[in-house]
Amino acid sequence: MIQLDETSPVFRKFIIPWYDSTGICLLIIFFMDLVFLFSAAGIAVARETPPYHRYLWLPVVLIVLSGGVIVSTTLRLIRRFAYRFRRSG
Repeated sequence: MIQLDETSPVFRKFIIPWYDSTGICLLIIFFMDLVFLFSAAGIAVARETPPYHRYLWLPVVLIVLSGGVIVSTTLRLIRRFAYRFRRSG
């Protein structure tokens, strides 16, 4: 059961949904790391093979998007831990 913040009756603790929990965020970061590495391998293969040069855009898009998800999820976790640290300290 989630307890309310008793110091102020108006403001309550944040309710974090299951899809935004710490475990799910870490799982997202893990899978995006795999996509990032897969994209890096795709870039290497596309650069080495001349017929695939015109398809280089696809792994570049994947690496940019997975990097963006990794950064945004990491920032979310950092903010969450900083908020918890401020509240407990």
